[in-house]
Amino acid sequence: MDSLSNTSTTDRAPFGSCLFVTLGCAKNEVDTDRMRALLINAGFDEVRDVDDADVVIINTCSFLASATSESIEATLELADDVSEGVRRRPIVMCGCVPSRYGAELAAQLPEVAAFVRADEEDGIVAVVRDVLGMGGASFSNEATSRALRTVEGASAYVKISEGCDRFCAFCAIPRIRGRYASRPEGEILSEVERLMEGGAREVVLIGQDTGIWGSDLGGGRTLAWLLREVAAAVRPYGAWVRVLYLQPEGMTDELIATIRDTEEVLSYIDIPIQHCDERVLASMGRTGSIDRLRALFDRLRSEIPGMVLRTTGMVGFPGETDDQADELLDFFREQEFDYMSVFSYSREEGTKAARMDGQVPEDVKLDRTQRLLDVAEQLGFAATARHVGEVVDVIIDGVEDAGDGPELVGHAWFQAPDCDGAVHIASGEATVGERVCVRLVDSFCYELVGEMVGEG
Repeated sequence: MDSLSNTSTTDRAPFGSCLFVTLGCAKNEVDTDRMRALLINAGFDEVRDVDDADVVIINTCSFLASATSESIEATLELADDVSEGVRRRPIVMCGCVPSRYGAELAAQLPEVAAFVRADEEDGIVAVVRDVLGMGGASFSNEATSRALRTVEGASAYVKISEGCDRFCAFCAIPRIRGRYASRPEGEILSEVERLMEGGAREVVLIGQDTGIWGSDLGGGRTLAWLLREVAAAVRPYGAWVRVLYLQPEGMTDELIATIRDTEEVLSYIDIPIQHCDERVLASMGRTGSIDRLRALFDRLRSEIPGMVLRTTGMVGFPGETDDQADELLDFFREQEFDYMSVFSYSREEGTKAARMDGQVPEDVKLDRTQRLLDVAEQLGFAATARHVGEVVDVIIDGVEDAGDGPELVGHAWFQAPDCDGAVHIASGEATVGERVCVRLVDSFCYELVGEMVGEG
């Protein structure tokens, strides 16, 4: 598949070569795509090896303390790699770690030439030119406006918002990414159209709280309205639309009907509940109760037959009792979610929960996490196995070496890309982005084995 960058640099000598390293979630992948496109449009090129790079750009995650540590360790490892080379290769640290820790970093990480906050990343060209000693940027605003994405692959994540207004007691995202801001629909639809033209065949809409998209734009815009517009944009290409990170309160009548009645919008709903106990949820700064959640999921299953559900559970929040942890475990079993992410509460600097009494001992958190993870895997493996025997459309994501030879790897409508496993097809020919019809014949864990029966 061709790169989705809009300006070729093949007819001119590049100003320099950039190596990109991305850590963390899909939102960071989108941000890296944007920076890559800006730099390519400004006359730089991309390389895959540090030895070939003039500058290294690392996009970091700081959602949890462990992610911050991983980001810093990765940066220091890159610094070691850079120091072994003959040429000086400055490192530019971008994203969540600079956003969270700001001015503290320069003294602590002298190996880094520049720090770029998440809300400063559109200025990456000037930063890179500066660290390479090129002075001010010499690219036009027209080139910058043309820079969109450099996605290669069948699926593309599209951010529809930035920041968050929920201020959950355990979460540092508002401190890192700022207040919630919907991305204007014109920008979203333009990006979707260019992604389709570039060969993408699935759009995955993401944000910290996708369900409230449009609430700050005026004009009565809603996520349901946006989904219908995006569906219309991808319809000529036979593409899919998926939406992630819907909070329970965001499941409005209009949204449920839109997911049910819009062919291009997949009946795949990701609702991170975190917990089901009303007291724990209130302490987290969230709303809801086990009865309200049960009623929501019962309604979704009734109104959207065959729907696939993904959720997130957290154990070990300050004050959580054994009984409350067991209640969440039992709720997972009762609801039989298709996919579940499990987290152990992390005491994050600067959050309200970090100052709370009743911090749960690490060994207790570990035990509760493992028990919940065991249930999540048991249910997830069973949900995957239930698809065996179905004939489904699969979008081809790539080719892998399976030992006995190459095999096609793709994902079905009930599998979010890079999240929920894949479909492995041992024989047949197809290109990345092509949609093929596959009979599912076996499963192992979250993976499925299929046989191609024709084009979708």
